[in-house]
Amino acid sequence: MPDRSLQIYRFIAGTDWAGSRRTFLAGDASNRRYDRLFDATTKKTAVLMDAPPEKGEDVRPFLRIARHLSGIGLSAPGILAEDPDAGLLIIEDLGDDLFARVVKRSPDLEEPLYAAAIDALAALHARPMPDGLAPYDPALMTRLAGLSFDWYLPGATDAHDAPQKSEFSAEFEVILQEYTTGSNVLIQRDYHAENLLWLPERTGPARVGLLDFQDAMSGHPAYDLVSLLEDARRDVSPEIQTQMKARYIAETATDPVGFEIAYACLGAQRNLRILGVFARLSMHFGKPHYVDLIPRVWNHLQNDLTHPVLAGIRKIVEATLPPPTPDVLKRLKDKCASVPTL
Repeated sequence: MPDRSLQIYRFIAGTDWAGSRRTFLAGDASNRRYDRLFDATTKKTAVLMDAPPEKGEDVRPFLRIARHLSGIGLSAPGILAEDPDAGLLIIEDLGDDLFARVVKRSPDLEEPLYAAAIDALAALHARPMPDGLAPYDPALMTRLAGLSFDWYLPGATDAHDAPQKSEFSAEFEVILQEYTTGSNVLIQRDYHAENLLWLPERTGPARVGLLDFQDAMSGHPAYDLVSLLEDARRDVSPEIQTQMKARYIAETATDPVGFEIAYACLGAQRNLRILGVFARLSMHFGKPHYVDLIPRVWNHLQNDLTHPVLAGIRKIVEATLPPPTPDVLKRLKDKCASVPTL
């Protein structure tokens, strides 16, 4: 029995879930793995989070943010057992009704589900942040947006030098500083339909089950709306996007003009970052299926760049980053797991 398997066995054996049946539930873009535990006696289930510290994982941020979210009445998984040093948790099982699955089988629920997601964000943003959240500030956002020049560009073109990157960085950081700083909130940073669970038996904002929030930071309130509505994994109709932005603005008494500018800037930042991340997931980490999502991300980016404040950024992107044509996508997949480092 491998050491990690033995470690997990001993962890579970020391909890109320000793002897439970264990089945694979999910993996993600990180090194975390999730298994479902089933207790044959009580018929209850729970979820095992396996986050190996030796692979760079740390469950402490998850624990901290989960307890904060639960403490303000939102539906983060409850913590049932923990060994942070080993990177092992047993958490509440919130079920399988991811928003993406529910909307696929019941398209008429798209509007109420997204409305509930907006209400959950408004409730979160109305409460103080926990102390010590790192800032998702213009300098960091600009550096992460530059991943598109570092990974997507060379993957698509073989060009390993992007002189336009420095011009982009200088201009983009100034724009972000002007339009996306101010009153910050806790941003979860991966708030989208495959990380949200529908819990209709609960009430109010608690009807939205929250996952994958361990990388939460302090940032602009529009960021998680961009994550939700400019989803890399599913198309959200323009009508729903417009309705949900209006709903958030109304619920939070936000200035609509400033919010729309910030939304476009943060959308451009997020989608440029994702272009680079998805290219890296294929080229470096050997996960080529992420390449299939790039055309949707590119379309979101093009829409964001239509905002007048981003006219200069749009020119740089158009002159530097190639559209994700079938040939470009093939090149990114052909380089799967072939780039050990930059």
